[in-house]
Amino acid sequence: MMIRRAFANISSSSSLRRILKNEGKLSELRIGRWISVKSNGAEEAELSGKRFAALWGNGDYGRLGHGTLESQWRPKVLFPSVFDNQNLREIACGGAHTLFLTENGRVYASGLNDYGQLGVSADDRGYIIEPLEVAGLPKEIVKVSAGYHHSSAITVDGELYMWGKNTNGQLGLGKKAATILSTPSKVEFLTGVTVKIISLGFEHSIAVTDKGETLSWGGGGSGRLGHGHQSGILGLFKSDSEYTPRLVKELEGFKIKNAAAGMLHSVCISENGSVYVFGERAKKKLGYGEASNNSVPSMIDEIPYSEKAACGGYHTCVITGGGELYVWGTNENGCLGIGSTDVAHSPERVEGPFLRHSVSEVSCGWKHTAAISGGNVYTWGWGGSHGTFSVEGHSSGGQLGQGSDVDYIEPTIVNFHRHMKALQISCGFNHTGAILEYS
Repeated sequence: MMIRRAFANISSSSSLRRILKNEGKLSELRIGRWISVKSNGAEEAELSGKRFAALWGNGDYGRLGHGTLESQWRPKVLFPSVFDNQNLREIACGGAHTLFLTENGRVYASGLNDYGQLGVSADDRGYIIEPLEVAGLPKEIVKVSAGYHHSSAITVDGELYMWGKNTNGQLGLGKKAATILSTPSKVEFLTGVTVKIISLGFEHSIAVTDKGETLSWGGGGSGRLGHGHQSGILGLFKSDSEYTPRLVKELEGFKIKNAAAGMLHSVCISENGSVYVFGERAKKKLGYGEASNNSVPSMIDEIPYSEKAACGGYHTCVITGGGELYVWGTNENGCLGIGSTDVAHSPERVEGPFLRHSVSEVSCGWKHTAAISGGNVYTWGWGGSHGTFSVEGHSSGGQLGQGSDVDYIEPTIVNFHRHMKALQISCGFNHTGAILEYS
């Protein structure tokens, strides 16, 4: 690893090992300032294939895991020593917390813990500034997802565990379950079902099984669950929440391969590449009619064969089979990346650097977006200035990793060392994390 200030004088692999074992020094290292080191190659051989987490943005409640509450304007790295010297497989950024999944299937968490979303039951602190291991997960974990106040993990054999806020049934544990769970609990309703995909939104959850069936649960307001909720008599006395996973009937017969949950809407992609949307403004924002909410899935025709989707506060991104990125929705602060702040009522292709290299991963925050193309990270949208939580003299931002809190209306590369390759990206409400591999 070749970091400008910390590694400039390293000339032996033994020196490198001492640094890697020193967490105090590691917490001060930043990824944005790399140089080449004159060496005999021993350092590179030792680090080849290592996978690290880098995080940046709002540091409130320790969500970045760096051991402080400071915001980070550029990516700052967390090394394997923080995770018992394990490589990282995945990162999931939530409202104000972050989950880390190691290569051996262990889960760590840091950040806000007001609803038990960190899953560290032995610790009653309201927030945690360094990653601690999540308690009570009995098996190897292969996937994690973080919502605004809740968290989830899928085991190697397809069991689903959830924890955190449960006021609207978003944990899927039944109507009698507690409204706050600080220890992961198995979703017993799914016993015998193999879960392959899980995505958590603001107050709802969506899962896809190995058979391509789609289930959703939690707060159903705005039609984000896709169940076609209707009001009771005179619109009264009928809850739109689902407290256990419920099959999305309108998607029966379509094998779903990808799903994403946003703040008030959801997206699913079928095996044949078709995109289905449901939730707030799902139709109106696409110019399909006057209805502001679409409570059952509706197919979008304007996008080529698609593979992956991501949902933000009020915007949506889809990656096609050819690696093209299409976006639509509200475009506050330029979160669509189309070179303006105009609302996109129908899918528009994001061009710029993505005309040269295809997009492999995309993630949406509340009003910012990040993508991976050619092994590089690109960010755009809300930088933090004049944000909802801005205070005179301070900023809640940095989530673009560009060294400032200004907005970007087009994809802009985040500077890493040329030997660092981005594998995965995740946007929280106003922070961002990535998994990087040294190659």
